[in-house]
Amino acid sequence: MHLQFLEVMMIVVDSGSSKADWRIIGDQETHSVSTMGFNPVFHSEEYIYTEVSKAFDNKPYLDQVLQVFFYCAGGWDARRKGVVKSALSRIFTRAEILVDHDLLGAARAAAGRDAGIVCILGTGSNSCLYDGDEVIDNVTNLGYLLGDEGSGTFLGKKLIRAYFYRELPHDLQELFDKFNPGGKSAILDKVYGKEPSNVYLASFVPFFAEHRNHPFIQKLLYTSFEEFIDRHVRKYKNHISLPVHFIGSVAFHFQEVISVVLEERAMRPGIFIQKPIDNLATFHTSSSSTLVN
Repeated sequence: MHLQFLEVMMIVVDSGSSKADWRIIGDQETHSVSTMGFNPVFHSEEYIYTEVSKAFDNKPYLDQVLQVFFYCAGGWDARRKGVVKSALSRIFTRAEILVDHDLLGAARAAAGRDAGIVCILGTGSNSCLYDGDEVIDNVTNLGYLLGDEGSGTFLGKKLIRAYFYRELPHDLQELFDKFNPGGKSAILDKVYGKEPSNVYLASFVPFFAEHRNHPFIQKLLYTSFEEFIDRHVRKYKNHISLPVHFIGSVAFHFQEVISVVLEERAMRPGIFIQKPIDNLATFHTSSSSTLVN
């Protein structure tokens, strides 16, 4: 796609651990780009620079980009944000680059300028209390080794445990063997290999989606989301009165189960968004949006 942009140009990015969605916004048109996800917990400045450079190689508009808003998993402190900012600054040399946590991006995408509780359920999980301007509270997310309740990684762990511990019903066991023809050795090689296993563990979510009506799968889904709501969302002030919004593919595809868990606790489901990028782009291009980052 050939882009005829005027001088004013903005890029908005939502980067999870698995995938990053980019919107390149000019005065006359918008272009979408997808790349792998970048997480400064796992990825170095040099790695991010190299991979983003590949995606934007020979793009004629690089020196026209004046602003980059990059929301990423793992961007929770100045040092990690600095890793991403340094990498992007080497590519978008004229741009003001603002890097922030994907929680703030989720909050802006789901709630805009209204107060609410905003949750991310994708490869990983997180949540926050948002006052319509800033994230004002966050129950600590311990990551995929100790936490990530309700996430794709968490669901994958539960399914794999049931598989290895011989807890899957016979019919589901047969279906899982077809889904995972490599058997137990293939799983162990991936889980305990050199690469972080969170994305691999989340790759079992399609099995949940395909067999969502099986009672055993329904129970795994319910208890996983129940644990997330009870351990995280119910800790926030006014969690009964505020809407609870959800971002991410896991939340989007299993929103009926999540809504049941919330309603059983007299809580109010908000909106469910699979990908926040379009809402984020709208937030940043709105004439009423004055950015503070």
